[in-house]
Amino acid sequence: MAAATKQLAATVRSGSGKGAARSVRREGRVPGVIYGGGVDAEAISLDYREINKLIYAGHFLTTIFEIDLGGRKERVIPRDYQLDVVKDTPLHVDFLRLRPGSRLRINVPVHFVNQDTCPGVKKGGALNVVLHSIEMRVPADQIPDSVTADLGKLDIAESLHISDVTLPEGCKPTQAGNFTIASITPPAKADETPAAAAPAAAPAAKK
Repeated sequence: MAAATKQLAATVRSGSGKGAARSVRREGRVPGVIYGGGVDAEAISLDYREINKLIYAGHFLTTIFEIDLGGRKERVIPRDYQLDVVKDTPLHVDFLRLRPGSRLRINVPVHFVNQDTCPGVKKGGALNVVLHSIEMRVPADQIPDSVTADLGKLDIAESLHISDVTLPEGCKPTQAGNFTIASITPPAKADETPAAAAPAAAPAAKK
């Protein structure tokens, strides 16, 4: 499933450095930059409330945005963001320009399905997730939102490998080999060792 494109408004800002960034934050906005695509980096500012909401909604770094800069559109993907170490509020966002035909490296979330019908889980086994996301090289104009891992046939002590997952067209893992994504671990055995007998009471002393 390809990631949907979201609309985001921003304004071009002048100046760079910490002083200019602090000035943007005093206005209730978040400084950012758009780079890549073979052109110069461009400093921007974004609405604080909107960016804060988008970051904490999840999947921010795999979401494609079309940024409106006063009528000029830039298709981008977030590559990094900084949070205040105390308040956890956004301080800065970096966006990468997306150009048709280019490719980029990205972590794609894994969506596990059919855990409720998994034979190994039904027998008391536990799902052991090895990878919650897979780093892949993907087309910039067809970034997947997630990949689906089907647990429907997995039994106890069996593993699900990358070869068991259907990857979106044009996407290739950066890790070599048929690596493991998840496994079903056997149920924990109850302690069968009998409890040690309580020590016999000492005989009463003769008077």
